[in-house]
Amino acid sequence: MSNEQHRQGDVIMERIDTIPEGLANHPREGGRLILAHGEVTGHAHAITEQQFAHMWTNGKTDTVDEELFLKADVPLKVTHEEHGTIELGMGNWKITRQKEYSAEAIRRVAD
Repeated sequence: MSNEQHRQGDVIMERIDTIPEGLANHPREGGRLILAHGEVTGHAHAITEQQFAHMWTNGKTDTVDEELFLKADVPLKVTHEEHGTIELGMGNWKITRQKEYSAEAIRRVAD
């Protein structure tokens, strides 16, 4: 397994060998694949070259345990209005949101 990783704000992208089985298709929104919505600004971590990408979810939508999996058929750009663009190479990727601990609960980091 490759240890290639990228981080854009609170989103971590890690290259993996294979996509797990039994996942649900992740819906496209307005012509984009959204890796994460920003809670504070309303901006999104997104891929616009969606015709060259396929994305799945583990089904734990909008929880701290949600994981997304991405298959890139070509190198893809991940954009965000407040962060620099990141290029992901072809292959399989696991997408997770950074988490933080507070006395009340474990929660996603707000971006």
